[in-house]
Amino acid sequence: MTDETPSYSGPERVFSGVQPTGNLHLGNYLGALVKFVRLQDTHDCIFCVVDQHAITVDLNHGPGALMDQTRQIAAAFLAAGVDPDKAIVFAQSSVRAHSELTWYFNCVARMGWLERMTQFKEKAGKDKERASVGIFDYPVLQAADILVYKATHVPVGEDQKQHLELSRDIADRFNREFDAPGFFPLPEPLIQGPGARIMSLKDGFKKMSKSDPSDLSRINLTDDADTMARKIKKAKTDPEPLPATVDELQDRVEARNLVGIYAALAGKTDQDVLDEFGGQGFGAFKPALSEVVVESLAPVTQSYKDWLADPAAIDAVLAKGAEKADEIAAPVIAEVRDIIGFWRKS
Repeated sequence: MTDETPSYSGPERVFSGVQPTGNLHLGNYLGALVKFVRLQDTHDCIFCVVDQHAITVDLNHGPGALMDQTRQIAAAFLAAGVDPDKAIVFAQSSVRAHSELTWYFNCVARMGWLERMTQFKEKAGKDKERASVGIFDYPVLQAADILVYKATHVPVGEDQKQHLELSRDIADRFNREFDAPGFFPLPEPLIQGPGARIMSLKDGFKKMSKSDPSDLSRINLTDDADTMARKIKKAKTDPEPLPATVDELQDRVEARNLVGIYAALAGKTDQDVLDEFGGQGFGAFKPALSEVVVESLAPVTQSYKDWLADPAAIDAVLAKGAEKADEIAAPVIAEVRDIIGFWRKS
């Protein structure tokens, strides 16, 4: 990839997608949804339920299951405060330009680039010969997701930075291969933020995850107040009281995680939390944390349930969003076809 300053001069645009696999949890809420709500007031935003990515993991969702899961993610966006009048909310599969651009990018990307993707190695495991081509190739689909809208910024965590670098490599190579300088932007990361990386309640070295077999490892957006409080009470900690400074938290991963959750939900810094609770044990801190978690998430969980009770309303949002997304993507694809030199009827 060139080190030259990209000459792309189009508008700034944010793109992000969430897979419809499993229930969303506190980590998704603080790491993505809260950020989406903030960004919609400052940027041109496109938020996508990436249902085509979901089938790289599980082809056999069953009749209607994938559609229901897609509605669940869209409902979570809306419940968290994403406004479909401010941001575009849609399902990836409803805009065919994603798939078309992926093929063109497959002819630009290089095998070596994809073989270096650490997430492929993790997902494929030891028997990569039996892994689907989709698992291998999905970072190219991610690049198409972003670049079919000429998105300039992508909210990412540390574990997704490598994939964004691939998107930049693909965009740069396309621009150079087809002598189209500045056609695609080289998207920049919007890296994390307060509370963006929430860890498991049972293991502070692992991210909170939908795929963790233990439901006690996460706070789901569907959990009621009693369940949230019970999970906080059972969260793994160490025997020492909370320290006075953030530096003293560095090697105490579970304690740092719980302090970070409190800070993010209360709109405080980690040090603010320690100023209030330093020297106290978890017997005092956990009930306070439970109160903050329940108070912060209760309106979101209620709104989430209200949206899920009205699937027609969710479908209307997704349909409107798909129209808006296609209005942006279709001209880009038309230009790509012309740049490559495909025949088109006059």
